[in-house]
Amino acid sequence: MREAAGETILFSEGAIARRVEEMAAAIAGGARRPDIAVPILVGAFMFAADLLRALSRAGLDLPTEFMWLRAYGGEETPGDVLTLKPPTDAVRGKTVLLLDGVLDTGATFGRARELLFAAGAADIVSAVAVAKRHPNREWEADYVGFEAGRDFLYGYGMDRNGAGRGLPQIRIASS
Repeated sequence: MREAAGETILFSEGAIARRVEEMAAAIAGGARRPDIAVPILVGAFMFAADLLRALSRAGLDLPTEFMWLRAYGGEETPGDVLTLKPPTDAVRGKTVLLLDGVLDTGATFGRARELLFAAGAADIVSAVAVAKRHPNREWEADYVGFEAGRDFLYGYGMDRNGAGRGLPQIRIASS
């Protein structure tokens, strides 16, 4: 961790780039090779863009569909996950690479899995930029970029009250 203008950078731009390349190699060489990528908007967009380019360099160029779910309100996670755009039938019969920026309680992840299977996905392989340690999480990701504590994170696609998505690092929100 390092400080930047009074804020803590948890994962640097360079560390993220290296880890994304490692994840791409593992996914491309994995036994459950995906047929299509489905990032969860909005938080996964930067991670998805970097990972999809890295997967292409690793020999796995995936078509991409998006789903849009919302679970965060400010810095709290509500109990309900809103579906703003469900997956399309493009996932039918395919192994889906489900992508998200952060895995916290697993509520968004669980809802995404339900929607993908309801749309006909044959299998789901999942990858997240960051998995927070959570004692009661129902779902785990197949591929995890980084692990973090319970602090609220932002940057690299994840926002803090609507701001910070474009930051190239992942930061811990200060109080």
